[in-house]
Amino acid sequence: MNEFNKITFRKSLIDWYLEEKRNLPWRETNDPYKIWVSEIMLQQTRVDTVIPYYNRFIDIFPTMEDLANANEEKLLKQWEGLGYYSRARNLQAGVREVVETYNSIVPTTRNEISSLKGVGPYTAGAILSIAYGKPEHAVDGNVMRVLSRVLLIKEDIAKPKTRKIFEVAVTEIIDSQDPSSFNQGLMELGAVICTPTSPKCLLCPVRDNCTAYYVGEQNNLPVKTKNKKTKALHYDIYVVQNDKKQFLMEKRAETGLLANMYQFPMIELATKEADTIPLLDIRYGIHFTKEIDLGPFKHVFSHLTWEMNCFVGHSTEDSLLETCKWLTIEEIKEVPMPVPMLKIWQAYIERGN
Repeated sequence: MNEFNKITFRKSLIDWYLEEKRNLPWRETNDPYKIWVSEIMLQQTRVDTVIPYYNRFIDIFPTMEDLANANEEKLLKQWEGLGYYSRARNLQAGVREVVETYNSIVPTTRNEISSLKGVGPYTAGAILSIAYGKPEHAVDGNVMRVLSRVLLIKEDIAKPKTRKIFEVAVTEIIDSQDPSSFNQGLMELGAVICTPTSPKCLLCPVRDNCTAYYVGEQNNLPVKTKNKKTKALHYDIYVVQNDKKQFLMEKRAETGLLANMYQFPMIELATKEADTIPLLDIRYGIHFTKEIDLGPFKHVFSHLTWEMNCFVGHSTEDSLLETCKWLTIEEIKEVPMPVPMLKIWQAYIERGN
């Protein structure tokens, strides 16, 4: 194999990208705001999942002013189901900064754009290169995987300090004439060809410049230590209905996990055999009569797992916490709910209760 040739690498990558790139809605615009939205949504989320969310989001918040002026409940409703809701709050906060400080023009320098809430090195580089054509690095997991193989980099990509190695590498080899296609080409290559397992080397447009392929190391890279086992929490969840066909919903705290999202009353189990109904009655100021078991549910977050038992029942009490509301089915459709609660609600509806 010849030594790595960045000129042929660039050309092979960009030619392939321009010919084979997937037709994605955010690739039809150079608007930095819309690219910003897409990049935030795509963090830790599959492309196929993001597409309908992105289209709806842009329809409802077509400009930065629209998003900046939106109330949080409306914002969270549009993000409902995507998870990692701090992304949505940070996006809105960053957009408000642009509207108020930069006259609704997304900054064009890395220093300025990186000062915005929720904009890290990758997002900054993606916006600058795609929207403004600036030769700035945009290093995500796909890019690290591709370059670890192409350049035979054996540093552990799970360690934050390793990212700097790849940022320097991209800066050295990026195409200054078309940084947008170069960066998007790296991302696309990692997504569809240079995949985590069983990379499609025979279809790879940059195979002739891939060191790992020539030494047979492509399946051993990148080096990535495994995350620690997630913590499991156990809850009893209660779908409580009153005589008015309303359901008891609680708004979560303003900070922390799933902040300001709506949930059914939930009690953490001290032991798996615990009876939490007395705690429910005391904490929520109601008398709950259990009618059916809706069944077990499980939801895996990035750092913990919720193991949930769900019970359906009735209450005639109105003495509630300030964070609670009785909502009709139509009203429930309008409030933002996290995925675990959406799963439970869907199961309840499907039972035909």
